[in-house]
Amino acid sequence: MQTLREVCKVVRSKNAGPFIFTFDIMFKDTETFRSVQEAGHLDRAAVARAYGISPNEVLSFDWHAFANAVKFSIKREVASGGVGDSDVYGAQQHAPLLELRAL
Repeated sequence: MQTLREVCKVVRSKNAGPFIFTFDIMFKDTETFRSVQEAGHLDRAAVARAYGISPNEVLSFDWHAFANAVKFSIKREVASGGVGDSDVYGAQQHAPLLELRAL
């Protein structure tokens, strides 16, 4: 079993709104991207389980072959993104994601 930590090249996140958080996971190469997509372990339900939320709180989940990436957005309990607001919460959100099974 390989986790996302082992097969991704870049994981980044950003505030997509005060209560919405978006993640981009970019894989090392096209072969890895296709293998992860075809393995079927990474999907909306897996993201929901990792973050302890309902699948309905995963607002989007899309594969982007042109970028060897997957992008998804989740609801978040803590508002952020206002003027002068800092967000240490964002960096903490990567931990459950990186342990998800990829292959």
